[in-house]
Amino acid sequence: MPDLRLAGFTVGLWLAALGTLHLSAVWGIAVGAAGLAVAAVTAAAGFAGRAPGSRRGGTARGGGEARAAGEAGWGGAVRWIVAAVALGVGCGAIATGARMSVREAPVLRALVESGATVRVELVVRDDPRPLARSAGPPTYLVAVELESVTAEDAAPIRLTARALVLGSDPGWRELLPGQRATATGRLMPPRPGDLRAAVLSARTPPRLEGRPSWVQRGAGVLRAGLQRACEPLPDDSGGLLPGLVVGDTSRLDPALEADFRTTGMTHLTAVSGTNVAIVLGLVLFVVRRTRAGPLLCAVLCAIALAGFVILARPSPSVIRAAAMGAIGLLGLAAGRPRAAVPALAAGAAVLLIADPELAADPGFALSVLATAGLLLIAPVWRDGLQRRGWPGWVAEALAVPAAAQVACGPVVAAISATVSLVAVPANLLAVPAIAPATLFGVAAAVLSPVWPAGAEFAAWIGHWPTEWLVLVARTGARIPAGALPWPGGAVGGVLLAVLTVAFLVAARREPVRRLATVVALGAVLGALPVRLLASGWPPPGWLVVACAVGQGDAVVLPAGSGRAVVVDAGPEPDAVDRCLRRLGIRHVVVLVVSHFHADHVGGVAGVFRDREVDAVIGPDWPEPAAGRASVAESAAGAGIAVQAAGAGWAYTAGGLRLEVIGPLSPMRGTNSDPNNNSLILRAVLGGRSVLLLGDAETEEQEDLVAGIGAAGLRADVLKVAHHGSALQSPALVEAVDPTVALVSVGRDNDYGHPNAVLLGWIAQGGARILRTDESGDVAAVAVDGGLAVAARGDPPQ
Repeated sequence: MPDLRLAGFTVGLWLAALGTLHLSAVWGIAVGAAGLAVAAVTAAAGFAGRAPGSRRGGTARGGGEARAAGEAGWGGAVRWIVAAVALGVGCGAIATGARMSVREAPVLRALVESGATVRVELVVRDDPRPLARSAGPPTYLVAVELESVTAEDAAPIRLTARALVLGSDPGWRELLPGQRATATGRLMPPRPGDLRAAVLSARTPPRLEGRPSWVQRGAGVLRAGLQRACEPLPDDSGGLLPGLVVGDTSRLDPALEADFRTTGMTHLTAVSGTNVAIVLGLVLFVVRRTRAGPLLCAVLCAIALAGFVILARPSPSVIRAAAMGAIGLLGLAAGRPRAAVPALAAGAAVLLIADPELAADPGFALSVLATAGLLLIAPVWRDGLQRRGWPGWVAEALAVPAAAQVACGPVVAAISATVSLVAVPANLLAVPAIAPATLFGVAAAVLSPVWPAGAEFAAWIGHWPTEWLVLVARTGARIPAGALPWPGGAVGGVLLAVLTVAFLVAARREPVRRLATVVALGAVLGALPVRLLASGWPPPGWLVVACAVGQGDAVVLPAGSGRAVVVDAGPEPDAVDRCLRRLGIRHVVVLVVSHFHADHVGGVAGVFRDREVDAVIGPDWPEPAAGRASVAESAAGAGIAVQAAGAGWAYTAGGLRLEVIGPLSPMRGTNSDPNNNSLILRAVLGGRSVLLLGDAETEEQEDLVAGIGAAGLRADVLKVAHHGSALQSPALVEAVDPTVALVSVGRDNDYGHPNAVLLGWIAQGGARILRTDESGDVAAVAVDGGLAVAARGDPPQ
């Protein structure tokens, strides 16, 4: 049996830290004190139970005494488990509560609540990363440590508090971890559930205070050198290799990243503990060939470990691997065998106490669980396969990815609301390529400052195994029914965790294993043909689909097999790309941009991914200029010019007729001119009509009613304007009189969309209302004699 004495303490600490992140500092410390009190009482009871006067003397003479002794032993074990968990709860809650007190400092909270403009002195904690691409210049997200905050006409406030900076100036992109800078901006409230005390919307570029440390400068040189060495490579492998080796995903194609996520290989899109183990394994192999002693091995491995972690930047998985490696190296230096499970528990506990925010980090959880699966489950399965005659290397290759996937399954299910059926075989196929890709990538980074040609050659060799990883991910992502739907969030994760533990415990008995195998095969063989032949999405006869893209619009109209008209693209590329993939759209005959706000054009690049686009049209309105420029740039990349369209423009394809009916004339001086100059479209297919209102507000809607009249606006399906905002015309709703109304809106948005009064107006006419924030992708479907609705049921979290 593995040594699990520290596991209970770590589990209690983790859960307490996670919960306390959502409490105030006072409540967190109170929970911690209660946990310590329970631990003290339980431990005292355990010591009292082991006192000499309470022990039975001599040898047990009968079965009753033996049973009593056994029960006492079990009771003692339970007491010590409870004490360990309670001690972990106490430590975790107090450590987190103490850190939360910084976030709740009255002087800082007053500045945040007032939205004050301040000057801050800060230290960069991690590499800047661009937010999801949208219209206009990129915005960079920078994790920082605030050292000083100075409001107007006030003395500086000295503190140490975590914060985020949102900056659009290119200067933020060049910052390195550990670098000091000053900036001016407006303080905004942070989101709950972490240790950040504020968000700074930077209004000035960062003003650097000194130079970064030589360590960070050196790491920056190596990372930049690796990117240069990968520039001649194909886009897929050239973008993946730096991410796999040093965690630099700046060139990684988002569509490829989505394929890795779908296939259960997302851990390979960025550096992880696997890479650390590969590098240390090579160092140990080389050093041991020289017959070096344990102390020298430990020193050299420590140097390699520190260098790799600095190079890769301290992501949660790399930090966890470094902590485990450090503990293991101490054991190696002392000449003692390492206890892997206690090392994992101790490493996780130390990291959680030092940084309680890791308790809410999915990457950290996946990293720890995957390692736990490799330590606890994989050896049992490997030995079981070997006892049944499997070759050792085959048993190892099967057990390792299967155990890691089983251990990580609950967290993956909670995040993605799916259970992947292809993850284990995909990871099994990926195993042979990970080590050579990592080692040649590291070699390219190390060689880049002194021998650029050698670095390019090493990267070229490393790109071949990386291409294999790309092939596996893309093939796995396109397997029909490769992922089964599952409840998302905490409920889904806990449910799968309970079922997994129950299965692992029950499967220790041979009859249960056989029964489980038969049931699993029967379920797969019975359900798979149904999912392949009648997957349920898209529904047969669909007329229009409103994609779940968050707070934005993306609407799809079919124009033949695998062909469609797409109206708007949502706020970011991944969501609309996934929606079009689910619908099987490979050819976009027309991309219509209703107007150029970011929540409608930020995802345009996702429409062009691996698809042919014939034409792009938009309104003849210049604002917002940044949104218009981003659409023109994406279209130009496909050799297309954006055409201006107005009332009277029409298009016919595959049984679909599309017509622009508004705006009837340019509108100026309204509440929002870009919204009130949205293209309004009427589509007719299969004898049914669809009216798409873009973000038209009251002014354009009233102008439409006056200019066209109720008869020209009547439609079976209405795409409600502006995500269901309150700025709507009751006369337009009455004129359209829809049977189905689709509302494209983001969950828990800050705008109060959709407006309850508007939904009441629509419902009074008998329309069925579907919302993407509640039902995911939603569709209107033509059936015999009428309309039906369908929902995919997976709104974005």
